[in-house]
Amino acid sequence: MKTPDSRFYCPLIVVGAITLDENESNHAVKVCRAAVGDVLELCDGQGHFANGTIKVADPKACQVEVSQIETPKPQRPTLNLAIACLKDDALEEVVFHAAQTEIGSITFLRTDYSQEPKNSDLHKLVRRSELKSLVSLKQSKKPWLTQICGPIAFRDWLKEYRGDLILCDLEGERTLPSEVVDKLNNVTLLVGPEGGFSPEEIQLVKSFTGGKTYLLNLGNTRLRARTAAIVALGRII
Repeated sequence: MKTPDSRFYCPLIVVGAITLDENESNHAVKVCRAAVGDVLELCDGQGHFANGTIKVADPKACQVEVSQIETPKPQRPTLNLAIACLKDDALEEVVFHAAQTEIGSITFLRTDYSQEPKNSDLHKLVRRSELKSLVSLKQSKKPWLTQICGPIAFRDWLKEYRGDLILCDLEGERTLPSEVVDKLNNVTLLVGPEGGFSPEEIQLVKSFTGGKTYLLNLGNTRLRARTAAIVALGRII
């Protein structure tokens, strides 16, 4: 009996027999060469883990038996990232790295200076980002899948949002108050596009009344938006 050094995604973990989807089955049987009697580590992205013993090693429909479900961390993370839409594959890169950390969601924002096609719903980008988030869930072995939200107009999002905000800003402090870092209760990190948020958008954030607003300075050098997101998360988590 062996356990492949990988986690396998199963959106519904139950005690008893489970059939993995074709992607996960192929990964287990063909890539990891798992066989009958081997144990797969399963995760559902909703805070649950389980060990599944392979009963049928089918690369299209691998069947496993689960005897016990673990719930090591029942609460979904309440730290989130909201980042302006970026050009090329920058958002996918941000998702791949950020989703390896314990954040609840990543929201794509349409801002005054964001560089995505204005007439696109970004459906393909969102789908690719969801797949990146899933890969990061399995690679990082964390209990919760980071949700991908949007795209949504920044002003519309801010109007509905309730919680604290952390804005990456040159006028901010190098460190956040301990009350924020220690609790991270319903907090969203805001990262603008290349060139930053517009002056009007920054003013909207600073005058936000749905929660507290904190300004975070990321250092003396000018960072690309994709870099700023990861650096900021490193400062907070």
